[in-house]
Amino acid sequence: MAEPRPSLAQDLLWRLEALAFDIFVGLIRLLPVDTVSNFGGWLVKTIGPLTGTQRIVERNIELVFPDMPPDRKAKLIAEQWESLGRFFFEHPMLDRIIGDPSRVEIVNAERLRQIADGAGPVVFISGHFSNMEVMSAVIVNSGVKCQITYRAANNPYIETRFRKSRWRYGVRDFAPKGEEGARDIIKAMGRGESVALMNDQKFNGGIAAPFFGHLAHTAPGPSKFALRFGAPLQPMSVQRTKGARFRVVVHEPIHLAETGDRAADLEAAVRQVNAFMEARIVERPHEWWWVHKRWPNEVYRKNAPPQGEGDREAVEGVHTP
Repeated sequence: MAEPRPSLAQDLLWRLEALAFDIFVGLIRLLPVDTVSNFGGWLVKTIGPLTGTQRIVERNIELVFPDMPPDRKAKLIAEQWESLGRFFFEHPMLDRIIGDPSRVEIVNAERLRQIADGAGPVVFISGHFSNMEVMSAVIVNSGVKCQITYRAANNPYIETRFRKSRWRYGVRDFAPKGEEGARDIIKAMGRGESVALMNDQKFNGGIAAPFFGHLAHTAPGPSKFALRFGAPLQPMSVQRTKGARFRVVVHEPIHLAETGDRAADLEAAVRQVNAFMEARIVERPHEWWWVHKRWPNEVYRKNAPPQGEGDREAVEGVHTP
């Protein structure tokens, strides 16, 4: 079924947003990569704590690190805002980052060569660590035929610009999220191609599995694809070494058990995915995206710290749809 045509007002708003986006990108591409990255980190570290999202960040950190001293927590909050800001401002510059061999180090690149040479397909999984777009570029530029999943921008004009931007650093194969994307992934894996998915966000209707000691709904899609095609999960992560320089780590593959009980196998797989994400977050907590609500609302309410009535209402307002 064709998408309904937007109203003239909506279309005009989209075009104005796209114009503002073009001006933003045009200006920052006049500057050196490190200057842009540093400015983005400073800007978001400055304004992030002033937004309502600050409370979500604080509550997420309280759930994961309940015993973290206040000074260390404050440092982590500032560092994660800086990391997020760097990502947003680096995105239009990724072709320059990827095109500079000194900016991207790959750990266990041999594994990617094996997959490209026929040891696939695999289901790449990762989380929102540092600048995850660098990982997508490393996968496809290593010769791996891979469908990269993503959430399309609401503004179709900006979506077109995002695609063209990704083309500049080699990422051309996309499988949009949703039912249509799932069909594309199945067809691609049937052809022997791999697929890459983020697997660290809340997924309503997903499998409830422990995540830092609290049940979290996790998308079973990656594990379903792996079990269906007898493919391993191939975890990857991105670490920021200094400024706009990165280390992409190709971790050991996760070979899923197939006992004949598909429901049990799927739950076991999701638990392994969550365990991988936990290990990466503990290893480099400042590089995870703490701005997402990862747990159900009842987890936040149950684990809310004691506070005044006014503060309690504010917290509930943030965490209740």
